[in-house]
Amino acid sequence: MADRAVTRVDKSEVLAGLFGVWDGIAALLGGLPEGQWSAASPLPGWDVKAVVSHMIGTESFLGGVPAPQPDTDCSALEHVRNDVGVMNECWVRHLSAESGADVLARFESVTADRREALTAMSEDDWDAVTPTPVGPESYGRFMRVRVFDCWMHEQDIREALARPSTDEQLDTAATRLSLDEIAATMGYVVGKKAKAPDGSRVLFELTGPAARSIRVSVDGRARTVEDFGGQEATATIKLDSLQFTRLCGGRPMCGARPQNIELGGDKDLAAQVVEHLNFVI
Repeated sequence: MADRAVTRVDKSEVLAGLFGVWDGIAALLGGLPEGQWSAASPLPGWDVKAVVSHMIGTESFLGGVPAPQPDTDCSALEHVRNDVGVMNECWVRHLSAESGADVLARFESVTADRREALTAMSEDDWDAVTPTPVGPESYGRFMRVRVFDCWMHEQDIREALARPSTDEQLDTAATRLSLDEIAATMGYVVGKKAKAPDGSRVLFELTGPAARSIRVSVDGRARTVEDFGGQEATATIKLDSLQFTRLCGGRPMCGARPQNIELGGDKDLAAQVVEHLNFVI
């Protein structure tokens, strides 16, 4: 079997998106009253402080800093489902007693270190294959996954604080890169999870400030394509782009944006795909 092709992504574009979402999170949290750091997020068992602590932990790990020793068996917690979750919870528990302002200072410090390291990284290292959450891939693809993860968590924080993104705040490089990352996974969602039959052509029509079309063709295997070669989609799914990302992340829909989902063509297949959109571990 041939090796899977490695995704090469533009370093300056991805870093602009990653640094932009870090800046957005820091601005969102700056001056936040202490009581709001304990606001419940859409993620089970996590408040705002826990979400930020998780991001601190991931960037610390990528910078070579080991996870702190937990004070309890994190794997026994109800919302922890795998080894990654255990590592996340170690940081969440470690920072839970710190003030929100101190957690924000940690976030700004670790992301400053990561900015420096990523900016200095050579193109060869950026394109080098490394283990990632989506399998062996380029380090650059890994950093696009980081954009997606941090951007999703910004939306989690906004939900917790009842400060949803405006249209202007959704029209960013980080949003577009996050949707690029989601689009790259839609073949897996349509083919493996939803089990769309051979010959299926599924069109996602995303509306709102991050509008785009994502097409998945099933021909032996499911893959994202630029077009259907002049053929019509066999199933269509139309919804707000932010709501699409929430469903892909296994989150509740955002109350501030349209929640309707229009299904067309083979509506049973379209509904099956919607039911299986969540691909986040």
